[in-house]
Formats: sequence, C-alpha cells, structure tokens
Amino acid sequence: MILAADVVFLRALINTLIFAGVIAPLQGGLALVLALLLNQALPFINVFRAIYFAPVVVSMVVVSLLWRFIYDGENGLLNTLLGIATLGGFQPVDWLGNPYTAMPAMIAMSAWQAVGFHMVIWLSGLQTIPTSLYEASALDGAGAWQKFRYVTWPGLRNTAVLILIVIVIQAMGLFVQVDVMTRGGPLDATQSVVYQAVQRGYDKQDIAEGSAISVVLFVVVLAITIVNRYLTRDRD
Repeated sequence: MILAADVVFLRALINTLIFAGVIAPLQGGLALVLALLLNQALPFINVFRAIYFAPVVVSMVVVSLLWRFIYDGENGLLNTLLGIATLGGFQPVDWLGNPYTAMPAMIAMSAWQAVGFHMVIWLSGLQTIPTSLYEASALDGAGAWQKFRYVTWPGLRNTAVLILIVIVIQAMGLFVQVDVMTRGGPLDATQSVVYQAVQRGYDKQDIAEGSAISVVLFVVVLAITIVNRYLTRDRD
C-alpha cells in the first residue's frame, strides 16, 4: 500500500506534526517561565526545583496511566474538580473518548511530564549569563522586561536552539501516551507516526510498511531539524 494514499497514516502524520507544533512552544515557554522563577537565591529554592523536576524521573507509562484515571469521563479527578469549582454546573467530559478533546488532553499531560527536564536546561543557560551584565543594565535604568529582552534572551540563544530541537524530536516520537491512553482513538484522533510503525511492523507483522513509515519519520525529523537550525542560525 502506498503511504501517500493511506488515510490512517496521513492522519497519524498530521496528528504528530500538530502535537509537535503545539508542544514545542508550550513546553519550552512554561519551562522558561519556571526557570526564571526558580533562578533566585531564595530559601528552599532547591526543594521547589526538585518538585518541578520530579515528574521527569517517573516512567511515561506510569504517568500515562495516572492521567488516564484523571481524565476518566465518569469518576475522573479533573471532572470532579471542575464540578466542585462550578458548584455542580460543569457537565462531565470524556476527555480521552472525545475526538475534539483527546489530543489537547494528551498535549497537556505531555507538557506537564517533561517541563521539568527543559526547566533544568534553561536554568543551566541562565546561570552562564554574567551577573555583571545585569548590573550594568540596572545602572543604565533598564527595567525587568528590558533586562530580559536585551540581556537574558540573547544569552539564552544557544540554549533555546537546543531545547527547540530536543522538544521537536521527542514530540515526533510520540508513542507511549497513545499506546497507554487511547490506542490511537477515538476515530484516529490521536494516531501518531511511531504508533502506526509499531502497530503495522509488530502487531500486523507487516515489516515493509513498518519500515517505510520509520524511514518517512526519519526524513521528516531530519528536515525539521535542518529548518530549525537554519532559522536559528547566527546571522552575525
């Protein structure tokens, strides 16, 4: 079967690109905000860093199982909390059983699980910026936004490139969340390229299609990486 005419594969490819396109700015932005908040010399700051990093060391399988219960359409924690917050006015939603909410729910869970990892990378980048630059900008009357724009962000340029590439590559490998939480459903709303490759190559024992999908994934990831590197290149 030609992959270009395979409706399920094309849906999986589109879903994967959407997932990567949303998760990259969402996860990277949240991680940067957390890094800026935690890059302070405050009491117990290491405790808060450990708390935010904790989900990273938990297996994605365990996290996916946990969030599957949270998203449960009948007795899930999310529906319960929303019902309490709205004094019973919120109607329960089957978050993983609805084609319109399954992918956003998976994106939210994935962002929560990995944001601590990228927060640590942002923190390492922040700590390489000389404090003398902030002192000089303060003497020039720069405010918080001006310090971030003209000191912090330029100093994080290489870190930002690294994080962007890492997040996109990880996102293109979307599999565990799909396998544990939705099995590609509902109505193929959460199909991914890697899930299709595994399903066809192992479950259906169609090695040819599984290999072809893997090659397509490699080409797509390589192309995205080259484009990212070109757009973020040093133009000096």
